[in-house]
Amino acid sequence: MPAFTVRQATAEDAEAIADVHGDAVRGLGAAHYPPEIIAEWGAPRPPSRVRDSMEQGGIFFVAIDPEKQGIESVLGFSSYAVDGDMHRIAVYVRGSAARQGVGRAVYTAAESVARAAGAPAIYVEAALGAVPFWTALGFETLDRFDHTLTSGLLMPSVRMQKLLVPGGWSV
Repeated sequence: MPAFTVRQATAEDAEAIADVHGDAVRGLGAAHYPPEIIAEWGAPRPPSRVRDSMEQGGIFFVAIDPEKQGIESVLGFSSYAVDGDMHRIAVYVRGSAARQGVGRAVYTAAESVARAAGAPAIYVEAALGAVPFWTALGFETLDRFDHTLTSGLLMPSVRMQKLLVPGGWSV
C-alpha cells in the first residue's frame, strides 16, 4: 500500500482532482457501464468546475502520495456539499490506488465535516461498482434510478444514505 496523507484540498488541486475523476471512471467504472457512458462520464472535466464548487461552499479532501509529483501525486478525493437540507459526499480514487484505503480515508475526512455541521445523514448517488464501497462504510440503499447525463444517456445509479444520528431523517 502506498504511503499517503489526507488534507483539505485547495483551488491549486483542482486540475489533479479533475484528473482523478476521469481516471477513476475510466479505470473502475468501465467494468459496470457500456463504453458510451464511460466516454461521457469520464471525459476530461475543466478544473474550473472544481474551483466553482469550492467557491460555492464545497469542501474537498485529497489523498497525496508524497513520492509522486504533479497531478499524479493526488491518489483520490472526496467532496462534501450541502444541497438544500441534504449533506452529500462523493469519492473518487485512481484505479492504481483502488482498494488501498484511499477512498475510506478521504471519505472519513468528509464525514467528519458533515458531523461537525450537524448532518443527520449523508446522501450519495452511487455508481453501480461503488455500491459495495458505500455499503462497507455503513450506507443503505434507498432506491435505484437512472442518472441522466448531459447527452441524455441514462446511467443506472443507486441512491444511498448513512444515518449519523439516531432517528435521522430518511429520504
